[in-house]
Amino acid sequence: MMSFDTDLRGLVGYNVKRANSSLLVGVGKVLKPFGLRRTTYSALSVIAQNAGIKQSDLAQVLAIERPNLVQILDELQKPGLIERTRDANDRRAYRLTATTAGIEKIAAAAKKLRAFDEHLTKGMAAEERAALIAALRRVEENGAEAWEGREIGQVSTT
Repeated sequence: MMSFDTDLRGLVGYNVKRANSSLLVGVGKVLKPFGLRRTTYSALSVIAQNAGIKQSDLAQVLAIERPNLVQILDELQKPGLIERTRDANDRRAYRLTATTAGIEKIAAAAKKLRAFDEHLTKGMAAEERAALIAALRRVEENGAEAWEGREIGQVSTT
């Protein structure tokens, strides 16, 4: 098959975008039977692992704007997957906890999502998979700082 995107295939960002596009469809299919989306799954996962997490901390961890997070939390609270309680020390803040139903749902969904994730890296050795995750995290970190008031010539490539 002829490749029409040879130059683009030499760019990390383009390859990440292509990989992301192909996996998003699969993730959506995996989570749909659980009544979850990527964002609700991510939020529920972090809440289940961090009982009592502040809503503001969850927004920071997931890099979600607070108004968008409120909608996500509403989606999780309505079916009884999480509870929101006022912080005893700061009445403006909420603490989040997964309910028993939320913990059960996230455990079942995580099992299916892990199987899908393993399929994505089929044929990779454990070391290659670990290296891929480390490389993607480095790209994320570098991307976050790359354009903070800098000109292209000032961006470090190390």
